Amino acid sequence: MTSNEPPIARQPVSHRPRLRIAAVAAVVTAVVAAALTAGIVPRVSGEAALQSRALVAQVPAVSTVNPKAASAAQDITLPADVQAYQDAAIHARVSGYLRQWYVDIGAQVKAGQLLAEIDAPEVSDQLRQARADEATAAANYALARTTADRWKDLQITHSVAQQETDQKVADMAAKGALLASARSNTARLAQLASYTQIRAPFDGVITARNVDAGALIDAGSAPAQGRELFHISAGSRLRVYVQVPQGVSAAVRPGVKGWLTLPQAPGERYPATVTRTAGAIDTVTRSLRVELDVDSQGGRILPGAYAEVHIEPEAGRPGLDLPASTLMFPAGGPSVAIVGQDGKIAIRRIALGRDFGSHVEVLSGLTTSDRVIVNPGDGLTSGTTVRVVPARPAAGQGGAT
Repeated sequence: MTSNEPPIARQPVSHRPRLRIAAVAAVVTAVVAAALTAGIVPRVSGEAALQSRALVAQVPAVSTVNPKAASAAQDITLPADVQAYQDAAIHARVSGYLRQWYVDIGAQVKAGQLLAEIDAPEVSDQLRQARADEATAAANYALARTTADRWKDLQITHSVAQQETDQKVADMAAKGALLASARSNTARLAQLASYTQIRAPFDGVITARNVDAGALIDAGSAPAQGRELFHISAGSRLRVYVQVPQGVSAAVRPGVKGWLTLPQAPGERYPATVTRTAGAIDTVTRSLRVELDVDSQGGRILPGAYAEVHIEPEAGRPGLDLPASTLMFPAGGPSVAIVGQDGKIAIRRIALGRDFGSHVEVLSGLTTSDRVIVNPGDGLTSGTTVRVVPARPAAGQGGAT
């Protein structure tokens, strides 16, 4: 440039393109970040949560319960049958027609009281014939004895031979045997004739009358021979029969106290006492047959009734109380599944005591701190990892976790 040339004006440098590029880059970065935040990150987090839940779901969920101390004075409640102390079906011993009956159902009778009469003319005729035969035999024996006595006297003077005397004595003995037979037959028929009068065998109440006057009566007690005429029960004292489970049978002995409850009299207790036991466990039901005696309470307890027996067994060493739904019965015996502190299952053998239906007594094998699985499945085995979840406690089964 020369000194004569005019000076060239310089344009100022502009920074706008750079700013525009930076702004665009910032917007793009923000959009990408927003996209990641709105889509990719939640998706990744959701997949991680699903995987976590899937892993948790693979671990079996169980609910547990802690054993509680069992009450040593807890009674046993069992269904029972009430029966009369004495009970008899009355059948006829002779055949004939019912002449008349004198008592009906509900009648209180005494031992020996006349209940009905049977008309049996054949028996009466046989008795008259037997008495006539007895009279004939008695006359023949009297003649034979007189003859034998005479021959003995004649034999002393040697008027008759010894052989003839022996024959007369033997004839007297034979006639005596015939007389004894005739008397026995007469007594038999007289006894049979007495059976035409039906009498009560003991004090009681008539619970059934199955015949009417004029009905044909067949002798015998078998169904094919003769029907039952009357049924009588002695109801002042009653027998109560109950089947006691084997697990508590050792605590039920004669003298143990209890009480009865009846469906028609809720809230009322009738004292009862164990009088005897079968002394052996039934191989089918695995229970002990026990008999209790109870007063009829003036007829408020009736023979044939259904009742519930509450027995207070002799107090022994109290165990732990556990819901019956926790029990397992493998080949080795009754067991339960325990959840350890490490969350793993341990199968433990236990010894059972009293059975109370919805819960049982455990004599050994558990402590109150053990977590026992409720309703254990067949697939649970020792060493299986489980997770404990809260369970809704059932009625009377507190302590579930």
